[in-house]
Amino acid sequence: MVEIRDGKKVLVTPVSAEDLADIKVGDVIYLDGDLMTCRDVAHRRLVEYGRDLPYDIRDKAIFHAGPIVRPIEDAAPGEPDYEMVSVGPTTSMRMEKFEYEFVKQTGVRVLVGKGGMGPNTERACREFGAIHCVFPAGCAVVAATEVEYIAEHHWEELGMPETLWCCKVHGFGPLIVSIDAQGDNVFERNKVLFNERKDEALQVIDEQVSFIK
Repeated sequence: MVEIRDGKKVLVTPVSAEDLADIKVGDVIYLDGDLMTCRDVAHRRLVEYGRDLPYDIRDKAIFHAGPIVRPIEDAAPGEPDYEMVSVGPTTSMRMEKFEYEFVKQTGVRVLVGKGGMGPNTERACREFGAIHCVFPAGCAVVAATEVEYIAEHHWEELGMPETLWCCKVHGFGPLIVSIDAQGDNVFERNKVLFNERKDEALQVIDEQVSFIK
């Protein structure tokens, strides 16, 4: 579902393909609901080793992130037993080789991380109705304040950064859409634009320093 709240576009899980149809690259959005941290090893376990995820992320969101968490002392049975301290984005390109199969198998709708992704992710977003978003780097503590609580955690044997921390978030963002559900990729688009500008700039510089032998 999509809500407009205080002028902000907020995706609320579960998210459908229809919810993403009018979201384009460069849009700034926010997220409410289910967000699971998920990095390299979890992707590899699913795609290469055929292990099912222990948490259903269909129509939900994942965050390429290795957070810092701490246990909640005297947590009551059935209540959250960990709290988020810091959760900054990991470079998304590390997951690029897995992402097509990962999206296909899990039905995840929203991928969040740092930096751009490539053709595997473009194809996944286009074929399965998903998007990739960039969370601003350097804001890990701010991101943690947008985590309401950690509802579940799985695969703790992988260590804190690789554990699947299944969070409930509110107003999580800002998230900048880098690949939309049509497969348009702002990073690839900008590469072309910036290379054109670079060639023009080099031509000007060459003319100005041509006297140097």
